[in-house]
Amino acid sequence: MGFLLVGCGLTALTIGAWRGYALAREALAPLVHAGDPTRSAIEAARPVHARFRVRLFARRVAIAAGWLVVALYGLYLIQAGSVAP
Repeated sequence: MGFLLVGCGLTALTIGAWRGYALAREALAPLVHAGDPTRSAIEAARPVHARFRVRLFARRVAIAAGWLVVALYGLYLIQAGSVAP
């Protein structure tokens, strides 16, 4: 049983960390690049919560945090599997 828990934990850790990193990188990419000046000027006139880039950033960060929770659960499974008799 411990071997199964460690295997599932390693899988969850690997996939969760990989997807969390990839989505965090996608979230930061639009903030690093300047983008189109005309579109940036139009979006600057909107309230902060209504801007597309801000909403997309918040959505991607929330999903990345969810994947990191999966990775942490994988660490828990590894620890529980190594203690199990």
